[in-house]
Amino acid sequence: MQQVNRYCKSAKISEVKFRYLLRLFALDLTASDTARLTGLNTRSVNTIYLRLRRRMQAECRVPVELAGAVELDECYFGPRRVRGKRGRGAGGKTVVFGLFKRGGQVYTEIVPNCQKKTLQAIIRGKVDVSAMVNTDGWRGYDGLVDVGYDRHFRVHHGQDEFVQGAAHINGIESFWGFAKARLQQFRGLRQELFLLHLKECEFRFNHRQQDLYKSLLKLLRQQPL
Repeated sequence: MQQVNRYCKSAKISEVKFRYLLRLFALDLTASDTARLTGLNTRSVNTIYLRLRRRMQAECRVPVELAGAVELDECYFGPRRVRGKRGRGAGGKTVVFGLFKRGGQVYTEIVPNCQKKTLQAIIRGKVDVSAMVNTDGWRGYDGLVDVGYDRHFRVHHGQDEFVQGAAHINGIESFWGFAKARLQQFRGLRQELFLLHLKECEFRFNHRQQDLYKSLLKLLRQQPL
């Protein structure tokens, strides 16, 4: 009698093979490489990978009132800038806003633009006014002091300023570099899948000091796929 798979009850795959697949996923192997190593077909592996990403997305909870030292920044994902297009992030890119609590975790959110109104609505809902807020010189961050963020510090990258005492955004920029490097392996993502892959990057980054395989096993033991 085949052993019940405690981690993935929705797929006809043994627990031993699933754990092997999960280990390969944690190592960031592609679905095609995992299929070759496990003997499963690529479609089955892609289905499980999709479910894993959805579970990881569900675990990327919205922070409530971030305090301490917090770094804020925006990033643009997508094709290279189109010639002739002007403006910050021009050329049909997906705009992502990120919040990083130093010594803690990163949180990302897809936004329609980087205008002051858009960014401040997120900041005022997720960052405590007592926080040490660190940003670059983008005008979308203008006026934070006026709405209560008295400890707003800026570094002006356009003036080759990247660290000013304790003021910097190196942590969130480290995440952007990690996420872009990871997503390049897919050589373009369908728009409807981008958020799942972004949240996978977020989950991996937030568990970078842990054994990801063991973290996923524990998560799936509590709530199987």
